[in-house]
Amino acid sequence: MERKRKETARVYKQQQIAPGIYDMWIDTTLARQAKPGQFISVYTQDKSALLPRPISICETDAANGRLRIVYRVAGKGTTEFSRYKTGHRIDILGALGNGFPLEKAEGKRVFLIAGGIGIPPMLELAKSLHHAKAVDVIAGYRDKALFLAEDLAKYAPVHIATEDGSAGIQGNVMTVIEREFLEADIIFACGPLPMLRAVKKYAAEKDMEAYISLEERMACGVGACLGCVVKTRETDPHSHVNNARICTDGPVYAAEDVEI
Repeated sequence: MERKRKETARVYKQQQIAPGIYDMWIDTTLARQAKPGQFISVYTQDKSALLPRPISICETDAANGRLRIVYRVAGKGTTEFSRYKTGHRIDILGALGNGFPLEKAEGKRVFLIAGGIGIPPMLELAKSLHHAKAVDVIAGYRDKALFLAEDLAKYAPVHIATEDGSAGIQGNVMTVIEREFLEADIIFACGPLPMLRAVKKYAAEKDMEAYISLEERMACGVGACLGCVVKTRETDPHSHVNNARICTDGPVYAAEDVEI
């Protein structure tokens, strides 16, 4: 396992792809080690802001040494990142966390279920599932600003749900599965907690394996602060309670192993 490290990288290019959603490619050596489902911590240049912002890895280009992040502007840190131009210095730590267990998908029909800002990590995952029998992406959006839908469609059929009905099926990701009679053997999912709870319930009812990536506000990103914990079936060796640190033990878990 390669050691996570901090480095000063450079912005290759950045653009806004939907209201409040930015798409940034970064020139970095971390591109060679990043795996689907992992994330990086991005540091602001504001010295009063000590903690970095965790952002999931959307895509990697190992040959050219580039890594892609797609993020939503949510506060001072991400607002700062959204102003970066080509060549801008950017301090990052990575690659962090445990990604999706790709080997579990071999020869199986796979659902990639995502909602909101949980959609970006599905792109590298979709690119990596060459050994799966079939892959379907079920993506939930607020409205018709379908960021990354075209990118995902290069690798698998994409089924869309929107809250307002302006694109795809009105409803949520579970509505799409029901209305389109979709079937799979295993689920990989990332998105807001209500969606992940629905995925966990659906997988249990269908007796399916499901792996979920938990979105959580992480502070240190390396497991030291215990600020991002989830209740689990197993005892955490660090805290000696039934908690796991999402930033190091996760962010991907077997759905049956965590209480959400």
